[in-house]
Amino acid sequence: QVQLVESGGGLVQSGDSLSLSCAASGSIFRVISMGWYRQAPGKERELVATSNSGAINYADSVKGRFTISRDNAMNTVYLQMSSLKPEDTAVYYCNAYIYSSSSAWSAYWGQGTQVTVSS
Repeated sequence: QVQLVESGGGLVQSGDSLSLSCAASGSIFRVISMGWYRQAPGKERELVATSNSGAINYADSVKGRFTISRDNAMNTVYLQMSSLKPEDTAVYYCNAYIYSSSSAWSAYWGQGTQVTVSS
């Protein structure tokens, strides 16, 4: 019953900033980790950034430009993107590992939100 709802995608110009958000809802017992992945046309889905119990990991391609943050009380993860480049164009997916009960956990994915950066 867990669902991830993303928002914030859009069309921007190179060098602009954009913020994404993802809120998990439903039968949540405990959130283990949350993060962002992206999939560009013709490419496989790749990790952008993850937040796991205080440990933050960024892809080299976005390090220094993107910032991931979490509101644990609200089961929400954010991605602040700055200095956007055309190569950042992709569908961005929210990902979370969540315990739906005290004994069951699973990975969940959002529906994806399109980010397009024009040159």
